[in-house]
Amino acid sequence: MAQSYQEFIDWLYGLQRFGIKLGLEKVSLLLEDLGDPHNKYLSIHVAGTNGKGSVAAMIDAVLQTHGLKTGSYTSPHLVRFSERIKINGGEIPEDYVVEYSSSIQSKVDTLRATFFEATTAMAMKYFADNEIDVGIFETGLGGRFDATNVLTPVISVITSVGLEHQKYLGRTLARIAYEKGGIIKEDTPVVSGVQSARAIEVLREIAKYNKAPFIEVNPHAAALLHEKDLNKSIVDMYYGDAKQH
Repeated sequence: MAQSYQEFIDWLYGLQRFGIKLGLEKVSLLLEDLGDPHNKYLSIHVAGTNGKGSVAAMIDAVLQTHGLKTGSYTSPHLVRFSERIKINGGEIPEDYVVEYSSSIQSKVDTLRATFFEATTAMAMKYFADNEIDVGIFETGLGGRFDATNVLTPVISVITSVGLEHQKYLGRTLARIAYEKGGIIKEDTPVVSGVQSARAIEVLREIAKYNKAPFIEVNPHAAALLHEKDLNKSIVDMYYGDAKQH
């Protein structure tokens, strides 16, 4: 067990030596050891080449405005590791991270789990321990074999599909769409902002197979910014002929 926050963070970063290993087996074993905390609250799953973080932040803000206690898990962080794991916008405290280390380190070492797998399990347990209402989870890479895909969300979101991480996800937009479409679950609505015709065709087929309602964002939607500061932005959103403020 780590004796200090920095010691545990150094150990976590050391797991990066294992590189990227896509798959759900190790994270599932970690979570089973922790009592499957990801099943104790509602979740929303967000994947996509671009826009994941912004969409996750907007969903988080909307849910908080409606009085729900939210957890958000995003990556990477900009300055501090704790930026990845937040409840109602507040970062995970250092003392919780140190306490968590005692329940996870030996299992992680035994499994040779990756940095992202260990961090994902930490976030899911932290949210359960603090009895959130809804967790918003951003995928790390792809979707089908991303560690976050142990979730059974109430809604899935795929923001966009572009050529990225081709070594892991495939060489074409269709193949990458297939990997990202792996977060689509049976009878679970999926919202897509994907513009590529080939990619959207793949996602529609996955949704159809899973009997998942497929909701496409209007490609002609636009936003006009009126005011912004560190606390809020005010915009007019246009959807075809309709406008919302």
